[in-house]
Amino acid sequence: MSHFLAKVISTMVALLVAAYLVPGITVTGIWAGFFAAVVLGFVNGFIRPIFTILTIPFTILTFGLFLLVINAIMLALTSVLVPGFAVSGFFSALIASIIVSFVSSILHSMFEE
Repeated sequence: MSHFLAKVISTMVALLVAAYLVPGITVTGIWAGFFAAVVLGFVNGFIRPIFTILTIPFTILTFGLFLLVINAIMLALTSVLVPGFAVSGFFSALIASIIVSFVSSILHSMFEE
């Protein structure tokens, strides 16, 4: 349970950092960020693998860069499902997905030690 909570908190902080840095990302509060982190975890766990398998040819042709597009789509899908979390535009979602991946991986590695 503590591993799950650490992962959710690191993702929440990463979403808040992305909202601070990227103009098209909006998080209205801590609870919206928390629920967005939980929903993003479920979306990445259940829907992202399906998208990844279906887009293997694009991923191979782009040498894996299409995975960034899939991450942006998952972030946009999360914004549809969570009130208080909004993504306006694909470019904002793309930049935010890079920031969220980077910040959450750093924070999660700090929580593991």
